[in-house]
Amino acid sequence: MSEEEQNLLENEEERGGEMSFLQHLEELRWRFVYALIGIVIGTIVTWIFIDFLVDNILLIPAKTANIKLQNLRPFGQLFLFMQIAIIGGIILSIPNIFYQLWKFISPALKQSEKKYITLIVVFSTICFLTGIAFAYFIMLPLTLKFAGEFGSTEIENNFAIAEYFSIIISVMLAAAVVFELPMLSFLLSKIGILTPQIMRKFRKHAIITVLILAAILTPGTDPVAQILLAIPLTLLYEISIYISKVFSKRREVSE
Repeated sequence: MSEEEQNLLENEEERGGEMSFLQHLEELRWRFVYALIGIVIGTIVTWIFIDFLVDNILLIPAKTANIKLQNLRPFGQLFLFMQIAIIGGIILSIPNIFYQLWKFISPALKQSEKKYITLIVVFSTICFLTGIAFAYFIMLPLTLKFAGEFGSTEIENNFAIAEYFSIIISVMLAAAVVFELPMLSFLLSKIGILTPQIMRKFRKHAIITVLILAAILTPGTDPVAQILLAIPLTLLYEISIYISKVFSKRREVSE
């Protein structure tokens, strides 16, 4: 065996062998099934505690802002509770979803990199939950207070329950997705698409994009929520530059 063939064999063993297109599709299908099973289990668990979740967590921001809520549809609360249960199931199964995602990506990683999958899953979950906590404790109180107090004192601001939960859910999920920016930077840096030089070069463009994203990810909410989301977005972009710098160097060394 020639030296070149031996190197190719070692690279194939290190990466666990190349997968065909159909094998990738089959792997994706099973990862999707495993993620879906986790969501179903999470939805069932959420439904068991749905009354506690609604009364003691999701309605607290409304009570704090002195907002009165109304149900305007027959069986409106039933369908709303089902929606909350499904979204809660997704949130509870986030670690499993991230794990299935990274397991699908793992064939493209080197053997030395695969050992970090658990750490990556944990960090991704922490980023996601941090985004939800940021929205719940900081963004939502100010947003709802602004919405409840804005306008004429002769008009009572009562919220439809569906609209209220739409704001709650959209703001929390938007913040959770935004807080995954460092992990996205890590992934793109590992595969060589993103470099710190590129991120620094387009920093001004990124800030404008951040403001646009903040407006898109918080539809129907006030400018306060958009500004509050834009601030951590900007900070996360700077953190992502540092992450890209670290892992771009490691990638260059490994090559």
